[in-house]
Amino acid sequence: MKNIKYTILFIATVMMTVSCSDDFVDVESQNESSENYFNSEQDYQNALIGAYDLLQSTYLNVLLGEIASDNTLAGGESATDVPGFQQIDDMIHTPNNEQLRSIWGWMFAGVNRANFILEFQNKTDFSGKENVLAQARFLRAYYYFELVKWFGDVPLIVDQRFLFGDQFEVDRTPKEQVYTQIELDLMYASDNLPYVQSQIGRITKGAAQALLGKVYLYQEKFGDAALVLEDLINSGPFDLVSDYATIFENDNENNIESVFEVQYSDLEGAGFVCLQCSEGNVAVGFNGIRNYDGPDFDSGFSFNVPTQEVVDQFESDDPRIDTAILDIEAWAASTGATYSTGYEHTGYYNRKYIARQGDSNIGDQNLTNPNNYRAIRYADVLLMAAEALNRGSIADDRAQNYLNLVRQRAFGDMDHNITSTGSTLTQAIYRERRVELVGEGHHFFDLVRTGRAASEIDGFVTGKNEIFPIPQIEIELTGNRWAQNPGY
Repeated sequence: MKNIKYTILFIATVMMTVSCSDDFVDVESQNESSENYFNSEQDYQNALIGAYDLLQSTYLNVLLGEIASDNTLAGGESATDVPGFQQIDDMIHTPNNEQLRSIWGWMFAGVNRANFILEFQNKTDFSGKENVLAQARFLRAYYYFELVKWFGDVPLIVDQRFLFGDQFEVDRTPKEQVYTQIELDLMYASDNLPYVQSQIGRITKGAAQALLGKVYLYQEKFGDAALVLEDLINSGPFDLVSDYATIFENDNENNIESVFEVQYSDLEGAGFVCLQCSEGNVAVGFNGIRNYDGPDFDSGFSFNVPTQEVVDQFESDDPRIDTAILDIEAWAASTGATYSTGYEHTGYYNRKYIARQGDSNIGDQNLTNPNNYRAIRYADVLLMAAEALNRGSIADDRAQNYLNLVRQRAFGDMDHNITSTGSTLTQAIYRERRVELVGEGHHFFDLVRTGRAASEIDGFVTGKNEIFPIPQIEIELTGNRWAQNPGY
């Protein structure tokens, strides 16, 4: 059962007044608007839940973060099944890609909901208000970080909403300035949040520190990243789950390794008309086994299928592979399960995020899976700290220690510890991130930020594919004032 349930919050922000000579029509609206809202703590809490809600839409960011990389192929039923997925897989996407427009729109909706709270942050005082504002600022930072990762320079508005008409005035902001605001928001969140919230699923100090360290790492501010990440490691309540095989099961959500986890639920149905309305993890159904009949798992649409290349990245005795990647042929042979093959069938599925049996199957069952997304795991924190210490030429011995904590959990011994230094250690950290975090949506951006994408991803064009095109409709809505990203 989810302890915090995200629901869409609709608050009217614009009211129309009709002028007429008949007094009886001059009746004040009973509907709430921004001018008569935010009068109590509950109002702020309700608006905050609305800002959390867009986290559930990041299923698409995760799905495409894998497909864009060399970890997976688009898959699906055919070469024309969800063309936007296929285009991104082949690096031939355009400004008219429907999925990229969804990421842009959904992430900016999240920014706007957080800004709505912060626009009225001084209207009403109550005990614990700093905690609420800190959560809102984390959410704004998280959504803006996603936007910068995907699109580069994006419009930056702080503590006020984007309103219709602003598109004619607001320009794209250089990503360096957006990063500065993200850092400020996360520092505020870190200073004003506890390590443990009273309600599971709420953002914590640890989540803010981890994301801040990640933001520094993306900018190659290695000293800053190491400082905040090691503070989290030394002071926070997080640790590695002892058994890697249990991390992604539905009965082990929000565990000690979960630094930041997006909550999903199967308590409400959903449909394809409004994918962002789903309370379930849509990516899980998209990743699922096509026409599956057998134990443990449910059917899905066979998108995002792992490649043989990523399977081969695992060391021969690395037990993590059985948790991360399902070999469907071997599974069928041992269990008697049946399935059909889809487009670009590789024989593998993303076992971390495919549908498990046992959910309520309300509505379209492929859209209502309750599997939470482990957005930042403690293993990720350790590997980010290791990378910052190593690439920043700060302390290879501490980098080895953090890297080896992850490997010791994986192999159950110290025989697989890494003792290398310098650039050899760097490559070991990169490889460990790939196998430890495979299927979790990070690999494409890891390749881009470390300059390895062109040599690893077929069709990747340097100077173009590091970021994605601004949706064409967004440029047209500005009166064609914005320049498109290079190469598109």
